[in-house]
Amino acid sequence: MHQLQEQLLLLAKGQDLGPLSLRQIAKLIGADGKPQIVKHHLLQLDKQGLLQVNLDENVIKPIKRGFNMPQAKRLFFSLPIVGMANCGPQTVFADERVEGYLKVSAKMLPRRKQDLYILVADGPSMNKAEVREGVTIEDGDYVVVDSKDVTPKDGEIVVAVIDGLATIKRFRKDNKNNRIVLEADSTENYHPIYISEDDEFQISGKVVDVIKK
Repeated sequence: MHQLQEQLLLLAKGQDLGPLSLRQIAKLIGADGKPQIVKHHLLQLDKQGLLQVNLDENVIKPIKRGFNMPQAKRLFFSLPIVGMANCGPQTVFADERVEGYLKVSAKMLPRRKQDLYILVADGPSMNKAEVREGVTIEDGDYVVVDSKDVTPKDGEIVVAVIDGLATIKRFRKDNKNNRIVLEADSTENYHPIYISEDDEFQISGKVVDVIKK
């Protein structure tokens, strides 16, 4: 468990956090000036069934025997939106970059939900890429990414971070030339990105769904 989550859980067991603002809670746990980080970790504790968190109704309270709460019974999940990705720029994946949360029905998400995050597609470079039948990635769409799936197979759609910038592309392994190719899949003409297997770059997850904006 993240250190801040441990602090939040302990704090919630000792006092009612519901009436406090995120900024006030952040100050209590030594994260002064970082209310969005507090929000992120509160929602993570809610996902784990350790806290009941409803910020709209000022509810933050522990759940008894939280680890026994069946995740399947959760009706909605709040997925962190970590920024935009060009499908150019511009996301470094860290808690500090969480820009908000998208509440989504559990029925609309893959089975493993705790490792998902959201990127907002920026541009048309993947507007022919079908993530599921008939559903492509268009400008402004919410792209659902599995952060644990970082070893993609040839042809899968991934989020790659190059020079600190995120891009959504189709992953191709060019064994003949010992390189990786990141391809656009678009109605427009985009050049591919060529990466040596020795280059420093990061696969930050596989695209598993698209929520149309």
